[in-house]
Amino acid sequence: MQQNTRSSQEDMPPKGHDNSENSYRSILKGTSLFGGVQIFQILINLIRGKFVAILLGPAGMGINSLFTSTNNALVQASSLGLNLAYSKEVASARNEDPSRLNSVVSSAIHAMRGASLLGALFCFLFSGWLSEFTFGSREYAWQFMMLAVGVLLSVSANGKLAILQGLHRVRILSKASLVGGLTGLLGGVPLYYFFGRQGIVPAIVLLALTTWIFYTFALRRTITDRREAFSRRSHWPAIRRMLALGVVMMATTLAATAAIFLLNVIIRALGSVDDVGLFGAANSITNQYSSVVFAAMSMDYFPRLAAIASDKKKMSEIACRQLEIVGLLIAPAALLLIVTAPAVIRLLLSEAFMQTESLMRWMAVGIMLKALSFPLGYMSFARGDKRLFFWLEGVFANVLFLTCSVGGYALCGLIGLGYGMVVENLICLSVYCIVTSKRYGFRFSSSALSESGAAVLLTVAGFILAMLLPTFWSYIGSGAVLLIAIGRNFGKLRQLISKR
Repeated sequence: MQQNTRSSQEDMPPKGHDNSENSYRSILKGTSLFGGVQIFQILINLIRGKFVAILLGPAGMGINSLFTSTNNALVQASSLGLNLAYSKEVASARNEDPSRLNSVVSSAIHAMRGASLLGALFCFLFSGWLSEFTFGSREYAWQFMMLAVGVLLSVSANGKLAILQGLHRVRILSKASLVGGLTGLLGGVPLYYFFGRQGIVPAIVLLALTTWIFYTFALRRTITDRREAFSRRSHWPAIRRMLALGVVMMATTLAATAAIFLLNVIIRALGSVDDVGLFGAANSITNQYSSVVFAAMSMDYFPRLAAIASDKKKMSEIACRQLEIVGLLIAPAALLLIVTAPAVIRLLLSEAFMQTESLMRWMAVGIMLKALSFPLGYMSFARGDKRLFFWLEGVFANVLFLTCSVGGYALCGLIGLGYGMVVENLICLSVYCIVTSKRYGFRFSSSALSESGAAVLLTVAGFILAMLLPTFWSYIGSGAVLLIAIGRNFGKLRQLISKR
């Protein structure tokens, strides 16, 4: 049956829409929208954290952190890595065979329900064990029972978000994210005020509920066909494909988590707990800066790439266009971190963390290189090339991360972690270029190569001036490079917007 959807030409172009949906204007619009959403969500989290600190105090903030991290871990594990798989399957059906879109969406929703129920059931049945493991006693068991509702709603909401990604409903998705997050904040603060620490879990559940409501509403506005009842014959093949991709994604995510854990253990063993804290603080701030670009790519770029993944030539063209946009955006972002590192450390941390200034600047260079490799790294998953994706992202990337980081720390101390990050991402970028070229016929366009090279040159120039000149002149020199990058890249972006 032909898919019946409410859509605008802008949000849901018809089949054969590659030229319009993947134009520079569309790519930049999606990147800016999701980047803005990410900035808004960061601000909401900062505001929520401030209210928790004021209303609950240090102990309450610690309890909130433990519940939040446990909830996030349960949601991630319960999702089974399926969210990108949902997005890929839906995007492929939307572009290649719209007649089966309703069936694919129904399959995704059935898989999502199963995953969310499993996560909630685990949290409820093992509430006593989770309380003892997290807090050292069973005092909070009943709160973990309540948290099971939050896990159920969060897994379901994230799955619906992924389906909307696959449908490329950029505007609806961004609005739902903004309204859901803001409503959760406004509803959560009174719970902290009136109930103190007892309001922590209800606030988490309320945030999950509001997000779920808005994503559900957005999905129902987009897909107006009636949901298909589960049929093993009709839905199981799609669910099996999603599970196969999801398991690979989950294994890759767990490998990355294990690599970071091992690195922290090794840093403590070779150095000190202080160094673990310093590295964690620098890494956290660096990730906040770069998350805007990376989140926008994962939300907007991947669905577009997955939609045309069967055509290697088109996939290469989209990757090149994305590289141009990324090069233009990441250079000012990396330079901003390089220039403002000392001020940001004083603002967000304290004088005790000033020794991470040089580390953060090295990490900014590493983030720039990582951003350039990101569009290439998604190709194997978009193609459904599970084995290559696992070996590249799950094994090679994490082994390289550990090797470079541990080697850098062992040889040069804390600053060596920054050296390691640059070397790691430089090698990753080189390997991705070689692998995608041989496997998918990827070739840099002249403009993509030009903008990638400009991003590297501008970032390195600002970095060198910041590191080598005396303090006052380092600000002047690196600040001047930042202004040049902003002026140049803004002009380039305006040119690209006018192109198809």
